[in-house]
Amino acid sequence: MKNKIIILAITGLIMSGCDTKSREPKTEIEKEQYSIGVNIAKNFSESNINIEIDWVIEGLKDAHNKDLKLSPEEVDTHVANYFKKQELERRRKNQKIGLSNQEIGEKFLKANKKREGVTETQTGLQYRIIHKSKNQKRKPKATDTVSVHYRGTLINGQEFDSSYKRNSPASFPLNGVIKGWTEGVQLMNVGDKFEFFIPSKLAYGKRGAGQLIGPNSVLIFEVELLDIQ
Repeated sequence: MKNKIIILAITGLIMSGCDTKSREPKTEIEKEQYSIGVNIAKNFSESNINIEIDWVIEGLKDAHNKDLKLSPEEVDTHVANYFKKQELERRRKNQKIGLSNQEIGEKFLKANKKREGVTETQTGLQYRIIHKSKNQKRKPKATDTVSVHYRGTLINGQEFDSSYKRNSPASFPLNGVIKGWTEGVQLMNVGDKFEFFIPSKLAYGKRGAGQLIGPNSVLIFEVELLDIQ
């Protein structure tokens, strides 16, 4: 809790300027401390945490002078309340985004399954065969470990992952990934290349994943099955 108070205060000082406009870090220590300040401000900005700079600076000064206007217990309570409200707001925004993604995703899948060459399974997984291997006798089981090349995008075309860009195939147990992959890759033979359209319920659902995959996102993967280990 105390660390959060200090970080908030430092962030306020950084963002307010505090006589730093005419100063430039010259010594190694000054450059290190300046860089720490930049990173703190960046982290708070990326976390969308809003602060009123004047009050943060006031709190820093009072803490430094050991003349607080609130008791330590009150300070802890108000800081806890602040972060609780931030978390509730984050959840509210995610819920709103999730509802929008769900509606967009359902419309996309409804139209997509009518496309030529697209097949939909009983679970709602959709796939399209890009390349069919001559070897039609090597399909993996859910318990197998497979080696694949893949590219993952959202339905708006934004790429969030690619083994092709890393120039390094991925290997993993087929029952240790999202349900859409576990089901879909079992339809493939070694050498096949498929395109999968995965409903959110077979992907990351309401929680999403990372910065790019929001809640209730439909995912599109191009997958090339290289080997069964």
